[in-house]
Amino acid sequence: MKLIATKKIDGIIKVETGLHIGGAKNSLDIGGLDSPVIKTPNGVPYIPGSSLKGKIRTLLALKESAADFKYEPELLKKMFGYTGDNKEGKNAQKTRLIFRDAHLNVEAFEEMFVGAVLETQFTEGKYENTIERTTGKTKNGGLRQLERVPVGAQFEFEVIINAYDGDDLEAMENELLKGFEMLENNYLGGNGTRGYGKVKFEINKYD
Repeated sequence: MKLIATKKIDGIIKVETGLHIGGAKNSLDIGGLDSPVIKTPNGVPYIPGSSLKGKIRTLLALKESAADFKYEPELLKKMFGYTGDNKEGKNAQKTRLIFRDAHLNVEAFEEMFVGAVLETQFTEGKYENTIERTTGKTKNGGLRQLERVPVGAQFEFEVIINAYDGDDLEAMENELLKGFEMLENNYLGGNGTRGYGKVKFEINKYD
């Protein structure tokens, strides 16, 4: 297969409600948050490319009534990668989309939140409680404090589209943009039905 075109789509992901994408808890953290967000080794929150790719693929598959990836349209399989056997052989395994990790714009964050009271340098804490409906009592030990990236934070994202012989680059781009739109009307990360994870994409325009 010959690579015939490459297109970059990038821009900003704006956090419109608290964002929680779970990360590992440091066992040495005494009195730390119960459910931390994923961070770089320097302690800065980021959005993994895998989280964006997985969520957008799932939403686009549901649009086609293809919750089982085996029944996805060929366009989605080409864009996001095939699962299991396919009739086109090994070349069909070439994934057309590359999702980079989206990193926090630290300078913009510090300017926006100067003087703000946060739980850590880049995150807030929010208490959550789960109630057992049959008894009216709390579950899982009562209150938990979840870590969230606060409203207004901005992450810089980048997606690369690679087109090979026979691919329709415009169709792939349009489908990806539809995925961004669907994600804006859904949520990213955990606890979305509780109000978390509303995001807005601001996409740079290219000729």
